[in-house]
Amino acid sequence: MQRSIIMNVLTIDIGGTFIKYAVMSDDGIILSRGKIETPQNGRNELVETLAGLYRQEGEKFNIDGMAISLPGIVDSKNGYVVMGGALRYNDDFYLRHALYQHCPVHIVLENDAKCAVMAEATVGSLKDVRNGFALIFGTMVGGGFVKDRELYRGKHFSAGEVSYIITSRSVDPSIEGVWGNQCSTLSLCNRYARIKGRPVEEVDGIRFFQAVEDGDPDARSCLDKFAHEVAIQIFNIQNVLDPDRFAIGGGISAQPTLIDAIRTNLNRLYAYCPYHVAQAEVVTCKFQNDANLVGALQCYLADVKDGEGAESFDTVREAALPA
Repeated sequence: MQRSIIMNVLTIDIGGTFIKYAVMSDDGIILSRGKIETPQNGRNELVETLAGLYRQEGEKFNIDGMAISLPGIVDSKNGYVVMGGALRYNDDFYLRHALYQHCPVHIVLENDAKCAVMAEATVGSLKDVRNGFALIFGTMVGGGFVKDRELYRGKHFSAGEVSYIITSRSVDPSIEGVWGNQCSTLSLCNRYARIKGRPVEEVDGIRFFQAVEDGDPDARSCLDKFAHEVAIQIFNIQNVLDPDRFAIGGGISAQPTLIDAIRTNLNRLYAYCPYHVAQAEVVTCKFQNDANLVGALQCYLADVKDGEGAESFDTVREAALPA
C-alpha cells in the first residue's frame, strides 16, 4: 500500500528561558532544528517571534502545520491559554487566533508536559502501558496523565498540573509554597548555589551533577533531599491515580544518578509505610530534551486524524487573516 503524502510540521517548544523548534516530517524525522531565547516582554513579542520562525523555516520547507508546546493551562481545542504558567503574559490569551494572522496553516497548541507524556505514550517509554504518568523537570515541574491510552486533560484542562500542589499544611499556596517552585531543576541548582555561596547563574544542571559525580557532599545532600521530595509526590500520585508507570523527563532526567536516587527514596517510603500499597515503577523518558517537540507533533497528528478543531480552524483562519 502506497504511503500518503508526507506532511512537514513546524514543532515549537516554548520554555521559560528558551524556545526550541524543529521542522519534522509526520513520521518523526527531524529536518531542521534550532533554539532561540524566549521573549520576556509580552505576548505581542512572542507572537512576532513565532511568526518569524514560521517565515524563516517556510523559506526552506513546505510547512503544512504548526504544533506548539507551551507552559501553563491550555484549552487545546480552542487554542486558548487559560493561565500561562512560567509565562504569565499569556494568561487569558487566544494564542492560536493571534498566530493565524501571520501563519495560514493548521495550528495545534498543548501544554508542554502533556506533549511530553504524549511523546512517551505513543512512541516512547509508556507506549506499552495503558495508564502512564510523566513528570517533567524544568523551570517548574510539568505533569501529564495518559488514561486508557488517551491523554486526559480534565474538565478545566489542568489534569496533571503537579506544579501547583501545596507541599506543606502550614503554608498558603504562595510562589514559594507550591511544588513546582520547590522541586524544579531551577530550584535544585539554586539550592546548591546558596549552600556554596555562589551566584545562582553560575550553577546549572550540568555543573550540579558534575559536583555529585566528583563526590561533593553538599551536592549529594541536595540531590538526596530533592529526590526525597520527588519520591513523596510520586508516592501520592501512585495512590490516587494508580498508573502503570512513571516516566521522568526534562534535561536532568538524562542523569542516571537522579533516577537511582528517586528509586532509592521511593523504596524507603514503601519500607516505612504501615500499609500495603501499590509501588510505582519509575523509568526515564525516552526523548528527554526532545520530548516536548516529539509530543507536540503527536498532538498535531492526533488532532488532524480526529478532525477536532477543524471547524474552528477554518472559521478563525478566515476571520483572522488580513484582507
